Amino acid sequence: MTIIADSGSTKTTWSLIEKTGKTQTCITSGINPFFLDKAGILHVLETEFTLPSEANVSVFFYGAGCIPSKTEVLSEVLKMYFSTEKVSVNTDLLAAARSLCGQSPGIACILGTGSNSCYYDGESIVKNVSPLGYILGDEGSGAVLGKKLLADILKNQAPGELAEDFYNTYSITAAEVLENVYRKPLPNRFLAQYTKFLAKHLDHPYIVLLIEDAFGEFIRRNLFQYEDCRQSPVHFTGSIAYYFKEQLREVLVNSGLLPGRITKDPMEGLIAYHLNTK
Repeated sequence: MTIIADSGSTKTTWSLIEKTGKTQTCITSGINPFFLDKAGILHVLETEFTLPSEANVSVFFYGAGCIPSKTEVLSEVLKMYFSTEKVSVNTDLLAAARSLCGQSPGIACILGTGSNSCYYDGESIVKNVSPLGYILGDEGSGAVLGKKLLADILKNQAPGELAEDFYNTYSITAAEVLENVYRKPLPNRFLAQYTKFLAKHLDHPYIVLLIEDAFGEFIRRNLFQYEDCRQSPVHFTGSIAYYFKEQLREVLVNSGLLPGRITKDPMEGLIAYHLNTK
């Protein structure tokens, strides 16, 4: 029996793979060791995890915040809760690489609220261009797309009909935007929510150009740093990549890159990976 977890700060998707190959899934709150201590992690498991388990189960946990200095506590809690020593804790970027590339070399990217990328040799990540977060980096992410849209709306750079529809849709003032961006927690999530407005207006040239420019920036500042970027397929997972996949594919091709798989989330690919590597 194998349990796979794909976790962000908001939610964790758990998949149980039985010996027959049958899978079951449940959703809990996000388990990010950067923000939760031992008690907090245990509370989520005890109150929200609903899948059956057995002693000596193999647990593969992939998540945001799973950097080396933060994984020890998470690993201890998982071993205690699932009564097993077979626990592996890895980053969400390795989840993306294993899900998208399997055991083949390639470039794996995440385009969601944030963005990230790596070159994967079929076994491990061998190069990663640091995403640097939504202020210094995260090009092409939901947070940066939302930031670009809001900046254009507030500085009167967006077409008038779009600005009017924006204010009619959200009824938010400039002061409230600044409060959420500069004073309240999780501004990246606040910014990323406005990608729904972009998706609503994909027939407008301004919106298409904003999205394509953001994806082009992601390619120039990240993907072009991988030596084999023009010889290797470039794969993506994440909501932004998935919902704007037509624009993404076009920008990739125009940049001389080979579009690979584009998925909404990595779980299906992770299940296939672990079934194939038993």
